[in-house]
Amino acid sequence: MTEAYQPRGLYFEDFEIGQKIVTQGRTITEADVVNFAGVSGDFNPMHTNAEYMKGHMFGQRVAHGLLVLSVASGLAYQLGIIDGTVLAFREIDEWKFSTPTLIGDTVRVELEVTELKPAARLGGGVVSLKARIFNQKDEVCQRGTWKMLIASRPAPA
Repeated sequence: MTEAYQPRGLYFEDFEIGQKIVTQGRTITEADVVNFAGVSGDFNPMHTNAEYMKGHMFGQRVAHGLLVLSVASGLAYQLGIIDGTVLAFREIDEWKFSTPTLIGDTVRVELEVTELKPAARLGGGVVSLKARIFNQKDEVCQRGTWKMLIASRPAPA
């Protein structure tokens, strides 16, 4: 007998305004930067040319901002809170890139539920999360709001 997949994520009804969630950290590596450049096609020398960056205001290569945002999304997913319950990543609002993320920096994400908007016709509701990405120095690297469509709890059978 095959067992049905059981989501481990939270349903829309499980989220509460003010709820805070923190991910583990993850170090951004040179391999991450090189692979992201290949996938995205963004070979800007500020990410890929160490010699060029010696004369730049940062003095060294920086990770792509969108790479760091992608890693943050993955860290949030690894928590399991949206595993099997997220229906769509709907919006990113007022996103700010505050400080550069360097190769070797370790980032973590802090999320806070700021708004819950039922969307029954879509099968759940929109959860707004204030997202902040921190580096190992507790500096905010990026911040903004993520809006995700999360499934409602299924009716009992």
